[in-house]
Amino acid sequence: MEDDVLGPVVSSSHLAAGSFPEISEVEFGLTLAGNAFHRWMVRAIATAGYPEMSPLDVLVLHTVFHREKPKKLADICLVLNIEDTHTVNYAVRKLKAAGLVTEGRAGKEKTVRATAAGAKACTDYRQIRERLLLRSLKALDLNPQDMSKMAALLRLMSGQYDQAARAATTY
Repeated sequence: MEDDVLGPVVSSSHLAAGSFPEISEVEFGLTLAGNAFHRWMVRAIATAGYPEMSPLDVLVLHTVFHREKPKKLADICLVLNIEDTHTVNYAVRKLKAAGLVTEGRAGKEKTVRATAAGAKACTDYRQIRERLLLRSLKALDLNPQDMSKMAALLRLMSGQYDQAARAATTY
């Protein structure tokens, strides 16, 4: 059976009926990949010994541990493209209660730094990721340059969605 007989693989045919149905295919792929990625992060960090963490908690922990330097709350939000700072602040509180981060100050701003336990959780996560995810992905023989191009395209598309969200706010 030919691909065009079935049409694009989407979750919302009414959205694919527009002028650029391929974007609906991408959006459906993002939805599936995003949900699978979130499920993976939660299960991987649970395997590392932290079963009560949400996907955002895991992302915040990895962002805080990045380059092993303290991070300001606003910088964490900027890096992760999160508008609602209270959600990140809540994640920081959970991570602090778990002993994975500690808070400090840079002038008047609160900073967050990974503790030794937080660094170990990130290292354990990385090892689990290497064994359970990256080995199987390497077997797919993906081209590293293609993966980098895809990542760049996704970052560019996030800017388009941000711009469209601003436009929708004033519509």
